[in-house]
Amino acid sequence: QERRKFGPIGWNIPYEFNSADFTATVQFIQNHLDDMDPKKGVQWATVRYMIGEIQYGGRVTDDFDKILLNTFARTWFKEDMFQPTFKFYKGYTIPQNLKTVESYLDYISTLPAVDTPEAFGLHPNADITFQKKEAKSILDTILDITPKDSATGSGETREAVVDRKAKELLENCPAIYLPHEVRERLGKMGREQPMNIFLRQEVDRMNKVIKLVRQTLVDLQLAIDGTIIMNENLRDALDCLFDGRIPANWTKISWKSSALGFWFQDLQSRNDQFRSWLFDGRPACFWMTGFFNPQGFLTAMRQEVTRAHKGWALDTVSLTNEVLKMSKDEATSGPPEGVYIYGLFIEGAGWDKKNSKLIEAKPKVLSEPMPLMHISADLQKQRDPRMYSCPVYKKPGRTDLNFITTVDLKCGANQIPDYWVLRGVALLCDIN
Repeated sequence: QERRKFGPIGWNIPYEFNSADFTATVQFIQNHLDDMDPKKGVQWATVRYMIGEIQYGGRVTDDFDKILLNTFARTWFKEDMFQPTFKFYKGYTIPQNLKTVESYLDYISTLPAVDTPEAFGLHPNADITFQKKEAKSILDTILDITPKDSATGSGETREAVVDRKAKELLENCPAIYLPHEVRERLGKMGREQPMNIFLRQEVDRMNKVIKLVRQTLVDLQLAIDGTIIMNENLRDALDCLFDGRIPANWTKISWKSSALGFWFQDLQSRNDQFRSWLFDGRPACFWMTGFFNPQGFLTAMRQEVTRAHKGWALDTVSLTNEVLKMSKDEATSGPPEGVYIYGLFIEGAGWDKKNSKLIEAKPKVLSEPMPLMHISADLQKQRDPRMYSCPVYKKPGRTDLNFITTVDLKCGANQIPDYWVLRGVALLCDIN
């Protein structure tokens, strides 16, 4: 329950675990111990299953949260918990040989008033994440209740400020794709190739966003001048541009971002990738963040690899990955099979580029960029249990809507995948 305050790195979805769950779990364990055969001992597999899948697990709806909950059960509920050396974390032990309620209360009073994130398996950096989350909530509230005056402190009216911003954005807004040019280029590249079909779908969606942005900015300037009526969407756009936020109708057909500046920069960068791919040819490596549908990109790549191998079927092929030691600037050409991708950030851990393995995150560094990654496809086979199956998300909000896929990352010599599950390690396409 305490991991909730750390946001998605704690639980993907904030669950309302309560005293009823705790009481039911205690009652089950009591009944299990009463009926236990002393010769066989505690059936730990049963205890872990009831806690991780039924008592608490019954509330959990996210697959990776279920993995986390079962990892807690596997880490804590085992025979070792009866040993004097067992501890949940440094200073968090199970008291031994206490006889009275008062003695237990005295022990509890010696525990820290504020628990460190490490007590829940997280890195100390999670405290910074929590503080940033709280500060953002306070600032958003202040911004929402600030009066929408007609003039700013500099004497310039809100409408004049927004009109100036609209002109600047319109000057830097990408040009609309012409349908006949797109068809001509795709025809030369091979219209029926899986990756080119994906490109056409992405360009179509990008064109809709560019058209809406340009139309909104033009209409907003006309409405400020009094040429047309200021409707609800334009009023929202005016307020958002003044506050540096993204208009709701833009977000609806595009992507989420923390601020208008980041969003518009993404618009330009995404457009640059699509335009370069369409008119200059397939790039050596792909910016994963720049796709509306990264799952579709990976599916198209799987189809491409499957077609290159006689006898392979798409449903028998799974993704493979390798984290490389080179940067995107060093990749002058694409791989023989699959694709090179970049733009991913690792959260909850660090990455040892020299030895290609997970390491502890640096203090006060919440995320760091990953090197180039080679994603390909191969016939399905048993995955290595020593590798950490790391989820990849589009945005910091780790929901099913943002989930893309999982990649296998190498753990350190003395670490197991469960350690990184408790750390909440994930790869993000965008950290803004």
